[in-house]
Amino acid sequence: MRLLIMMMLSTLTMRIVDASEGVGPLPRYPEALQTRLQKVLKAKGQNYQPRTEHLNPDGSPLYTNRLILESSPYLVQHAHNPVDWYPWGGEAFEKARQENKLIFLSIGYATCHWCHVMERESFEDPDVADYLNRHYIAIKVDRENRPDVDAVYMRAVNMLTGRGGWPLSSFLTPEGKTIFGGTYYPKPAFLKILTQGTELWRTRQKDLLEQAEHIALAVQDSMKDDGETTSIGERAMEQAIAQMAKMHDEFDGGFSTAPKFPNEPLLHLLMVQAIRKPDSPALEMARRALDGMAAGGIHDQFGGGFHRYSVDSHWTVPHFEKMLYNQGHLTQLYLEAYRLTGDPVYRHVAVRTLEYVLRDMTNPDGAFYAATDADSEGEEGLFFLWNPKQIRAVLPADDAELILKTHDITEGGNFEGHSIPVRSDSLPKLAKAHGMKLAPFLARLDRLHTLLYQTRERREHPLLDNKIVTAWNGMMITPFAQAAELLDEPRYLEAARKAAESLWKHNRPEPGRLLRSTLAGRPSQIPGGLTDYATLAEGLLHLYDASDDALWLTRAQEMADAMLIRFADPQSGGLFMNELTATAQAMARPKDGEDGATPSGNSTAVHMLAMLAARTGEDHYREQARKIAAAFGKKISTRPSAFSYMLTGVDQLLHGETTSRRYLARGKVTAKARIHHENNQHHLTVTLTTQPHWHINAHQPLQPDLIATKLSLEVKGWKLGPVHYPKAETATLGFDKEPLALYQGRVHLRATLEEIPKQQPEQALRVIPIRLKLQACSDKICLAPEDIQLWTSVDLHSL
Repeated sequence: MRLLIMMMLSTLTMRIVDASEGVGPLPRYPEALQTRLQKVLKAKGQNYQPRTEHLNPDGSPLYTNRLILESSPYLVQHAHNPVDWYPWGGEAFEKARQENKLIFLSIGYATCHWCHVMERESFEDPDVADYLNRHYIAIKVDRENRPDVDAVYMRAVNMLTGRGGWPLSSFLTPEGKTIFGGTYYPKPAFLKILTQGTELWRTRQKDLLEQAEHIALAVQDSMKDDGETTSIGERAMEQAIAQMAKMHDEFDGGFSTAPKFPNEPLLHLLMVQAIRKPDSPALEMARRALDGMAAGGIHDQFGGGFHRYSVDSHWTVPHFEKMLYNQGHLTQLYLEAYRLTGDPVYRHVAVRTLEYVLRDMTNPDGAFYAATDADSEGEEGLFFLWNPKQIRAVLPADDAELILKTHDITEGGNFEGHSIPVRSDSLPKLAKAHGMKLAPFLARLDRLHTLLYQTRERREHPLLDNKIVTAWNGMMITPFAQAAELLDEPRYLEAARKAAESLWKHNRPEPGRLLRSTLAGRPSQIPGGLTDYATLAEGLLHLYDASDDALWLTRAQEMADAMLIRFADPQSGGLFMNELTATAQAMARPKDGEDGATPSGNSTAVHMLAMLAARTGEDHYREQARKIAAAFGKKISTRPSAFSYMLTGVDQLLHGETTSRRYLARGKVTAKARIHHENNQHHLTVTLTTQPHWHINAHQPLQPDLIATKLSLEVKGWKLGPVHYPKAETATLGFDKEPLALYQGRVHLRATLEEIPKQQPEQALRVIPIRLKLQACSDKICLAPEDIQLWTSVDLHSL
């Protein structure tokens, strides 16, 4: 579509208004507002460093605008621009309507490199600021606090230009409807668009309003569901895997050319399908991506953790910012890869990422910071770059040479004359090349990495975005809880617990209500969105699994119940991204189904509700999950891989979880399988725990019509030895006069496992499905028999 606004812009000549025509960059604020701004500025203390080049002789900022009142670090970064910024809200739109001015909407985030560039070039420039202040109402939005607003205006820019990104620069009517937009503009181009927009608004306002109306309707239509619900089954997952196979980079891993993102939602589905369909390419595709990232510059080889994406297709040169959500989802994936394959390298990567978050991204209260910037000392990535001389200055000669060879650090470098540390080969091959076994080689690397990290700490650090985003903390609670159980590490359970308690204290102002974020305990007042409720609930469910503390299940239910009330779309199904009142000024109420850098809110909701249904036995959660997925069924049939995380939830609804812990009897019975290696044998233990007033039939019931508890194994390559069942209790219950043989409380079923090498496929998973059959009863009713699989790793304790 060739848009009217594009044709009009191309016909105009640039006209720059000199700043001398006005009264200066910032208008004179009312006395009450000015007093308030100065009071807040003073309260920041002597250590506060204004992010501006415009300073008084005493070092205080020359300009201070409304953004100093905000809790978002990104907005505060712009508090001393000469631009008269408004935060998103009714005041700005009312001002635009009263003065009949266009709105300039700038959306970014604190660690965005090109946002910083545009700030330096344009928003810090008095001439640009003066023109903006006189002819526009300027609004600044932190996309991490307002993903709903970002989604609406990003959709518009994508439709107009075919691309998007940050900073997102949009020109709106006073009613908030997009006329034109783009991303980063160099100063000359930005000034040209500003002056042309002003002229068009003066001379062609009716045309612009019509154009904006068309765009708004198109955005609204694109965000609507068609109202047709479609059930989703195995076929959708098979099609998603087929789509991923077509996108897959067979050489470097991943699912695109440059720039290359981790695409964690795709990897989550691949992990599930690797278990369901061992003969599919799912595991190989997942491993190729995980191996490529772990070896590349996107992985901070010396400090741990991952950068947001790679600007090349080889995972070598990252965009150097680090986001909490990447740490959360990638750690989950490396833990799962370790569980499925037994490869200790995956464990090593996961542990180093968790330790990085604990060390560098955790506040004193236990919550997790949002991100770190790409820039330091005014240069992108400088903090992370090395040369051989710097390495040799820190380490003894033999250690230095090992690091130089292992991480391919050379004189010429791989990035602007410097080296981004990468891994020159696989860790097993590197260990062998140095005449060492893998475990001591990793220990040696860890020791040297610590020394280099400590040296790097003396450099000027990238900016830390220290706000506490509710959803992203939920994403990080999950792997800490998973690692606590998988790796038997109490510190990780405590980290998950502390973070959850901190969020409950600071980000939940009242029962059933969340805030999007807080900063140093100060609430943002921005209401939590769908992802905040769904992702926090998901994290709390994993914490319940790891701790067996019912408090976390109760809290997860509170979040799920509130989510279903606050975000429901009773007409079309699915869940909105935000509450109705949160988008009063935006031109649409967004609903996200497709995954992006993180799973969408609806995807997470399906996944979480499936988990919650299994743990509580409340079928309405399962039904809600089915309805949400069905609302996107038609879109899923067209692009199933775009809904990968939602499909993992659908898989749970169909088949149950692919874990070694399962919930039965409507959550009244928990089964947990573990295999350990001792005396050259694999020993299986299945622990069954029943809640008070519930029991399961014993292995040999006293009545022939009762279903016996039974373990079995039906998988090629393994043989289950004799099962040792516990001694049954004999009791007479109210619903039956005859005595019953039963198990209640906590009991253990034990057996040995024998591996049959000749029958093992060459690329076999190192998890096997232990089959468990049982029937649970209370003292009043018996439930239907259940037959489940416990997917249990055979190698984690024998490495």
